[in-house]
Amino acid sequence: MRCRDGPSGHRTVGPSVRRTVSPSGFTLIEVLVAILVTGLVALIGHQLVAGALLATREAAVTRTALDRERNAHRWLAAAFRTLEVGGEAGPFEGAPDRVRFDAWLPRAEGWSERATITLGMGREAFIASASNADPLVLRDSVTAVAFDYLLEPGATTRWVRTWVSPVSAPLAVRLRISRPSLGGETVDTLLLLIGPRG
Repeated sequence: MRCRDGPSGHRTVGPSVRRTVSPSGFTLIEVLVAILVTGLVALIGHQLVAGALLATREAAVTRTALDRERNAHRWLAAAFRTLEVGGEAGPFEGAPDRVRFDAWLPRAEGWSERATITLGMGREAFIASASNADPLVLRDSVTAVAFDYLLEPGATTRWVRTWVSPVSAPLAVRLRISRPSLGGETVDTLLLLIGPRG
């Protein structure tokens, strides 16, 4: 602003000859940069959330598989622990690829009931069939199962490939479960102790 003399000799204040106008909006480049930064932040956020959800889902699947294997092992241990041979129970029939015996299984009603159990392969899975229940998949994606039967313990431990008897059972059963893996095949071995021999 400059002061100048007016027609009556008074000084008046008025605008200067040149005025500068300050911009009040954004340039096109600034808008494009803001959109680009916002898009990158949204993309990174989406990838982080998707990665977290995938990791959570994989952890849940792994946890479910481990729980299922533990439950199957507990079921097998309980079945072999309550195994009966002779009398009202049937024979023990152990072959290299399957086994059949009678055992006491818990019922949903709260009591136990004798059932004839058959363990072996079926549809690429290790399956337990009981005379009083639907077949139970103990482990899936299985290529083979093999059973061995402990004849006598100690320094002269002997395992046999078959055990068929109407009056007695082996001391223990060794179960080998073969599954495919990246390197070829993985074999899990379970030792199942038998309760008092029939």
